[in-house]
Amino acid sequence: MDLKEESAIGGDPGAHWYYIAKGRAIKALLGSEPVEEVLDVGAGSGVFSRMLVRDRIASRAVCVDPNYADGWLAGKRGDLFCYTRSVDDVVADLVLMIDVIEHVDDDKALIAEYAAKAPAGARFLISVPAFQFLWSSHDDFLEHRRRYTLETLRASVEVAGLEVADCRYFFGMLFPAAAAMRLADRALKGDRKAEASALKAAPGWLNKTLVAIHDLERATLFPVNRFAGVTAFCLARKPAGVAEMSKAA
Repeated sequence: MDLKEESAIGGDPGAHWYYIAKGRAIKALLGSEPVEEVLDVGAGSGVFSRMLVRDRIASRAVCVDPNYADGWLAGKRGDLFCYTRSVDDVVADLVLMIDVIEHVDDDKALIAEYAAKAPAGARFLISVPAFQFLWSSHDDFLEHRRRYTLETLRASVEVAGLEVADCRYFFGMLFPAAAAMRLADRALKGDRKAEASALKAAPGWLNKTLVAIHDLERATLFPVNRFAGVTAFCLARKPAGVAEMSKAA
């Protein structure tokens, strides 16, 4: 998760409707298969891996982000969570890449790097911003390289050597309003420099309303949504053949 985006809400991301709704979508995608350890790549504050550990879906988490400062790392030590700038080996049975691969020039290489390190059978859950026509100053501010469809996300994941189990869109109920706002933003922006994320703090009543709306979406539209949304998800697994090739190399 991008720390610039988290800072835009001015409070605990775990209490914001966007992170609550996305965290619950992550848990719905993962299902009941137990997770011993999660590796949260590009984790930022680790909001989503904290949710998984808090809800006893995962036993522990390793959060990796090259942007962690020395002082910040020094205050983040504990038994259930480890924060680090990089990892040489991956023992986790779940790898999260939540809003990460759109920030790098070679998304396939980043996924492949962690696929090569992970044990055979490890699951990968990846989320990205959806649809290039939704590009706006929000993407410029967060230094995105691209937005995705389910087809382009699937292609990047498969080229990296993973087997795709499921791809879906989320925030589908938000899609019409988000599309109108993003297109208007792009039309009005001109050559002005992007100054802020589109994600803002919300008053309590609106926060609760948006959580409820996306709870409804998660229970109805999300399981079958291959049509439209603001976010695209992909759940994949590392096959045994990749492990054999990486060992041979």
